[in-house]
Amino acid sequence: MSFNIALTGLAAAQKDLDVTANNIANVNTTGFKESRAEFADVYASSVFSSGKTKNGDGVQTAMVAQQFHQGSLQFTNNSLDLAITGEGYFAMSEDLGSQDFSYTRAGAFKLNEDNFVVDAKGNFLQGFPVDEATGATTSVSLSTSSPLQIPDSSGSPRATSKVYSSFNLDSRETQPTVGTFDSNTSASYNSSTSTTVYDSLGEPHVLQLFFVKKDPVASPNEWDVYSTLDGKNFGTDGVETVAGSHSPIDSFEFTSAGLPNVTPPATTFDDIDLSSDATTGLTSLLTNGASFPDKVTVSWRDEAGTSNKVPTQFAGNFEVKALEQDGATVGRLAGIDIGTDGKVVASYSNGDSTFLGQVAMVRFSNSQGLQQVGDTAWKKSLTSGDPIAGEPGSGTLGSINSSALEQSNTNLTNELVDLITAQRNYQANSRALEVNSTIQQSILQIR
Repeated sequence: MSFNIALTGLAAAQKDLDVTANNIANVNTTGFKESRAEFADVYASSVFSSGKTKNGDGVQTAMVAQQFHQGSLQFTNNSLDLAITGEGYFAMSEDLGSQDFSYTRAGAFKLNEDNFVVDAKGNFLQGFPVDEATGATTSVSLSTSSPLQIPDSSGSPRATSKVYSSFNLDSRETQPTVGTFDSNTSASYNSSTSTTVYDSLGEPHVLQLFFVKKDPVASPNEWDVYSTLDGKNFGTDGVETVAGSHSPIDSFEFTSAGLPNVTPPATTFDDIDLSSDATTGLTSLLTNGASFPDKVTVSWRDEAGTSNKVPTQFAGNFEVKALEQDGATVGRLAGIDIGTDGKVVASYSNGDSTFLGQVAMVRFSNSQGLQQVGDTAWKKSLTSGDPIAGEPGSGTLGSINSSALEQSNTNLTNELVDLITAQRNYQANSRALEVNSTIQQSILQIR
């Protein structure tokens, strides 16, 4: 009997050595979780045996339990390297459209030949669908998740539909010496400013605004605003005008305090809606086959509607406070950013940004019940429970760190101590086996 007990002790010590050696071997494996060999004694007896005199029957391995505590973070220069701080796992699939997911904390991701985000084995990182403009997540169910893909196409152009302008007109200015406005004659206007607007094809055009002070006696504190597109004068209907008959697109009147003379609660002048009809509007000024939206609005304020950024007429030099527009030309992919909430944002050279998706994260009721499948990945089992999906940073799910990797949580110092302990246990059980063998040999030699 003692021979068998010693054998179970050797097997247990060997298992302890194997687990410790595996931990040490994976000390540099990204996302690796160390294991711990857990043992239980063996005890067997019948209803007629005496429990007072029964000894144990050895030891057995009850479980090799993985320890899912947090590993330290190693920061990198790759924005696709992701580390989870807190609870949670990345969801991965072997094939496009597959619902057979594996789960990992190893976030060393890269792009494959089709620009999908994959790991070293080619498994696809899953993401939740989001609204491209706002980034709002539309679903957090794994059944609606899909592999994240980084687009390699250029950013689409966006035609200008709104122009925002705010400025200070110098109250000390006098009426221009040339009475008829002509954009080519500087003596016919007091000040001017310009911005670049974009048509439906993303081609840039110069929109210029000219400010002309009226007769300070007949019309005090009043100004006319004229405009050109690529040097072509046009009126409020967007139709090109001819020299000598240019009409203003707006007229301003300021109070004696230099502020817009408007009826409260309004704080600035009314917007101007420039027609963009293909035959009579701004689109008719184009010769490249492109178009502008049906209506191009010019707002006399900044885009944020800041109360102190409205047109003024103070005794100071002409100053542009705001000059913005909402169009964009064709852009190329400039960078990828992943936030702590897992939102993946593509930035383009034209200033646009698009939300591509949100990294899917899951958690389990019992992580130690997960089934190991290798490559630092796990799959659900009966004891782990079903995966519970959610947005990073919500509930008990952890957050995501971009340009970082979670290192192995193996403590090398502890493992080396455990290695010595397991070795001593093995030697002790070997000695017990040797003593048992010596005793049996002595019995066999009795004559």
